[in-house]
Amino acid sequence: MTKTKMKTKKAASKRVRITRRGKVMIRHTRQRHLLYNKRRKRKRKLSKPGQLRGKDASRMRSLTAR
Repeated sequence: MTKTKMKTKKAASKRVRITRRGKVMIRHTRQRHLLYNKRRKRKRKLSKPGQLRGKDASRMRSLTAR
């Protein structure tokens, strides 16, 4: 009797990246339009990847079958 594999939720896998150590990396929101209202420092920080922590991260790991 073989075990069935968990299927990856494609919508979740397109939005997050899981590093080798298991961190869940995401792209920040609010950087598509209305950028003239935001300061340079804020835009620079938004352009770098963010990290999910806690329950959100564990949920995303389970959705991406990792």
